[in-house]
Amino acid sequence: MSESFTVAAVGVHVLDSHVLRVEGIPDGSDGAVVDTIRWSAAGTAGGTGLVLGRIGADVHCIGAVGDDPIAATLRGLLDAAGLDTSRLVTKEGLQTSSSVIPVRPNGDRPAWHCIGANGALTLDDIDLASVPGLTHVHLGGPEFLGGPAAGELLARAHELGCTTSVDVLAPGDPDLLAWIADCLPHTDYFLPNDEQVLGFTGAATLLEGARVLVAAGAACVAATQGSKGAVVVTATEEHEVPAFEIDVVDTTGCGDAFSAGFLRGRSLGLGLAESAGLGCATAAQVATGVGTDAGDYDWARITEFARTAPTR
Repeated sequence: MSESFTVAAVGVHVLDSHVLRVEGIPDGSDGAVVDTIRWSAAGTAGGTGLVLGRIGADVHCIGAVGDDPIAATLRGLLDAAGLDTSRLVTKEGLQTSSSVIPVRPNGDRPAWHCIGANGALTLDDIDLASVPGLTHVHLGGPEFLGGPAAGELLARAHELGCTTSVDVLAPGDPDLLAWIADCLPHTDYFLPNDEQVLGFTGAATLLEGARVLVAAGAACVAATQGSKGAVVVTATEEHEVPAFEIDVVDTTGCGDAFSAGFLRGRSLGLGLAESAGLGCATAAQVATGVGTDAGDYDWARITEFARTAPTR
């Protein structure tokens, strides 16, 4: 792979509203003072694309938004990050997907989600051939398209000479795996988290679950496991990569950041384990701030951090 990395970030684009230091929901109509409220662009496509743009990729967003002020804010944040948003289609009468994320003092982050326009994206809205110099297609949220449609999209990406990756937004269970199964044979890199892998497969360990997903068709499974780091499994290789020792502020977007760092490493021809380490290093940058867009890092800083920072 070359240094040129042009990515179509297809699928889920979300505006996150972060509320920091939430100790509980006030009773009745009472109020409470919190430390911070801020917005960030996010989603398994939008968040991954945002981070990829910071670390050297040319990113083109393909997805659906509503006809509302949330869309204007989301577009503005993505535009400011240097991403091409011209292929985000507007779904009249629907709201833009958004989440409210109350972050507790210990870092836990429950969330309220509105699916909105993400649920209305179809293959007719996606024109991969319109992206100049496209080298990679990252599909965030294949469950919204459905397996057959997602498989068709990724097969088209391979026909165009692109590599492919997939990340899932919904919690893992066997029915969801069956729903998206048609896309796995066209997936070069499947990027779930540990809870999703175990839920999909019913396996006792993350490595066992990743092996099941490789057997189901994914060429490579790179799965995150929070503070434990990540595992990478193919038909011929298995690696366990530790996370880095950091002071965590907010873990929102860490999975998307891992995906971005891992994919960027692979685009540069780096090995699976080294790329996963760079994915963990990228996630570490995001975890020390609020939201997927936290920090001011670039690829040089990521590689230096991965080389020198202590691991868990």
